[in-house]
This record gives sequence, structure tokens and C-alpha cells, in this order.
Amino acid sequence: MDVKCPICDTVNQINYHSPLAKRLRNRRKHLYLCPTCSERIEKKTKMRHATGNFKLYQEKKDDDPYIQ
Repeated sequence: MDVKCPICDTVNQINYHSPLAKRLRNRRKHLYLCPTCSERIEKKTKMRHATGNFKLYQEKKDDDPYIQ
């Protein structure tokens, strides 16, 4: 299966029967990142997280009094 990285536009091949290929076929919102882009994003995220200014915002859920 040919996949394309949306950041650097490189085309790679992955096994058609792999779990990653199945995830990409069935869930259109998942993107394929090539190993170099994935590593670069991971490294920069860890650097931002180490500064202490990195916050993960979670969705605020309202409690419904009718559902228990």
C-alpha cells in the first residue's frame, strides 16, 4: 500500500495487511507520518513538555442530572 506523508510529501510503502494500513483505510481522520517527520515532531513535543508550559486541554463535560 502506498502512503504519503502530508508534511514532507514523501511516498512510502507499507504492508497492505498491517494494522497501520487497516487503520488508515477504515478511519479517514488518521494520517500517516513518515518516520523522519514522526521523530522530529516527537522530539519537539518532548522539548516543549520539558519547559513546563505544555498543557493538554481536556474536553469539559457537563453533568446531566437526568442520567445516572
